[in-house]
Amino acid sequence: MSNLLADRVAVVTGGASGNGRAIARTFAADGADIVVADRRRDPRGGGTPTDELIEETTASRSAFVECDVTDVDDLVDAVEAADSYGGIDIMVNNAGVITDTPFSEITEGEFQRIVAVNFRGVFFGSQVAAERMKDDGGGCIVNVSSTLGIVGSGSLGLYSATKGAVTLLTYSLADELGSHGIRVNAVHPGTIDTQMNEQDLGLFGGETESDLLEGIPLGRFGQPEEVADAVAYLASDRASYVNAASLLVDGGEVNS
Repeated sequence: MSNLLADRVAVVTGGASGNGRAIARTFAADGADIVVADRRRDPRGGGTPTDELIEETTASRSAFVECDVTDVDDLVDAVEAADSYGGIDIMVNNAGVITDTPFSEITEGEFQRIVAVNFRGVFFGSQVAAERMKDDGGGCIVNVSSTLGIVGSGSLGLYSATKGAVTLLTYSLADELGSHGIRVNAVHPGTIDTQMNEQDLGLFGGETESDLLEGIPLGRFGQPEEVADAVAYLASDRASYVNAASLLVDGGEVNS
């Protein structure tokens, strides 16, 4: 337990599972009250819902709000839910989906779904949060991008494109919103041990895992809690002069 984020209120989209769950739990352990915004309450892979776990294991308050980030009204509801704790201070745009469908086989429907969640949700999540933060004298937005939002991937072209859009949106918003006391930064996770990477991409096990590990100087995959620690730093006063930053959490993979 720490006081790094004491007296802060955070909204975490995609907070039921994976990196989002770890971010919500880390924030709560650091003293923040949490709104978990997700389409589902039960964690992917099972377990106690994030909001319940926070209430059971920390002194922080937490609520779950059903939220589809492609629906602006749902994003408004998530941000407004923070009012019961004093109003939003931190917005973490974490919700995301991935596809490994080859470029030549992606349908218009799949394209629209991936773009709507990964980019449109971040855009309007930031917009809704920023309008409230302007009224309250400032705040912090952290967007969860990806290493593929920097270097791209031939096998994950659509996903890479949406994460690249998040990266540039982050820089643009940092420029626009800085004068309102709102810092905007991005984290770029590499290969993290999440249910999404395991189930949707099949990254772990066999030759695929061995090939991936060869490209990571630290020789292991990241954990969601390590992503959460990076996000917590960017959301805290320890990063009070950090704006428009891209923080890699990838074990050195991109720059090796």
